[in-house]
Order: sequence, then structure tokens, then C-alpha cells
Amino acid sequence: MPDGVTCAQPDGSAPVRRYPHGQIRQQLVAAGLELARAGGPEAVVLREATRQVGVAPNAAYRHFADRDALLRAVCVAAMRELALRMETRVARVPGGPRSKRAALARLNAIGAAYLDFAVTEPGLFHAAFAMPGHLHYAASEDAAGESGRGPLQQLCDALDALVQTKVLPAGRRPDLEFPVWAGVHGLAVLVTQGPLRELPKAHQEELFTHTLAFLQRAL
Repeated sequence: MPDGVTCAQPDGSAPVRRYPHGQIRQQLVAAGLELARAGGPEAVVLREATRQVGVAPNAAYRHFADRDALLRAVCVAAMRELALRMETRVARVPGGPRSKRAALARLNAIGAAYLDFAVTEPGLFHAAFAMPGHLHYAASEDAAGESGRGPLQQLCDALDALVQTKVLPAGRRPDLEFPVWAGVHGLAVLVTQGPLRELPKAHQEELFTHTLAFLQRAL
């Protein structure tokens, strides 16, 4: 049957759609992603995703045992969105792999993309961290961008480049991604869910610039 064909139910209930084998899961994740975009992780409900996709409930449960299973998949999909934004920002930075200035600019681009994602897609941002196991999901293939690297891996790559260009001493590199991540993530949460959300947008952007510059100086 062609993709997305709608079939009326004999009992007069809402029609269901027939998808090719393997497409239903993809459609449910896409629906869950849009629910998260609009209302954050709390809005991701399996029944609503099923309704939007237009499949019978039993078809959905073949792919997701419960709501948490769907939210977990949405978490990974949101991380991929973040990974793609990071790649886009980094790709705009001029300079070769041996350039110290370019290495610092790429690290800055990683942080700027993270903060931009948080403020422009707060629902997806908070959905990305709604389930336990972030480190595992962030390193999964499904959470990676076009480069095959997820958000945390891209940050690690940027820090490794600082070592390679002699900006950062090798002895200071181990686990440095976590305090850097904490600084940027903490500001993102303060701006999207905390008291800094009340600041004018221009002031928030100034804080983004100051924080990223501070982290670079701290390195």
C-alpha cells in the first residue's frame, strides 16, 4: 500500500494510515519531536504521537513499550538537531587545522550553537536532557550529525584541537569537556528556565559573549 494511505475504520472510528514496513517508528519519533518542540518533554505523549501519525495504538506499541521509550528516542533526535547546528556553526569558521585562532573560534562556535539552540528551541533543548543516560545517547550514532560526531564528541574534538595547536597544555586536557559543558549548559538553563529568562534578549546575548570569552580565557 502506498506511503501514508488513509483507511476508514469499519466501526466509524478515526481512520488509520498505512505506512511501509519500518516507517511507523520514524513517523512516531518525528511526531514526538514536534510535540517536544512545542511543549517540551512533558508534551511527549505516546497516545498523542499515535494520533498525529494516524496509526492504531497497537502499531505504536510494537515500536515503543511506553511513553518513556518514545521520549528516549526523542531525546536522541533532539541531540542530533543540536549536533547539526554545531556542525553548521563550525563550518563557517575560516582557517586551517594548525591555526590557533581558528581552533579557538571553533570552540566558540560550539558554545554559541549550544546557546542558540537552547534559546531558539527550548522545548527540544530540555527534551534532549529529559531522560537518564545522556552520555550514552550523546555518543550514539543516531545522535550524531553529518560528520558522525555527536554534541559531546564535537566539543571534545574542539578541545583536542586546542592541544594540537599548542593553545592548551596537554596535561590540562583530561575531562576538560565537563567543566566547559557545565558552564555553557548552566547559562542556557538560567536563560531558558531560570531568573535570567526575564532579561532582555540583547542582555542575554551579552552574557553569552562574556561567558564564552571567560571560558576561553580560563583555558
